[in-house]
Amino acid sequence: MGKAKYLIDETGKKTAVILPVKEYDELVEDLHDLAVIAERKNEPAVDFEELKKHLRIDGLL
Repeated sequence: MGKAKYLIDETGKKTAVILPVKEYDELVEDLHDLAVIAERKNEPAVDFEELKKHLRIDGLL
């Protein structure tokens, strides 16, 4: 994390944060990845060798 800036109210309480766009985009991507993981948590695991086989068939490996 880099240069976050905080907005504060008259009592000194932090009320908002300003982030560089790159950092914001990275956080949004991380949140999306976590949402996908949560959605798929109950799916059965795939054996690594089986995964490699399918990637080869699809031309991705």
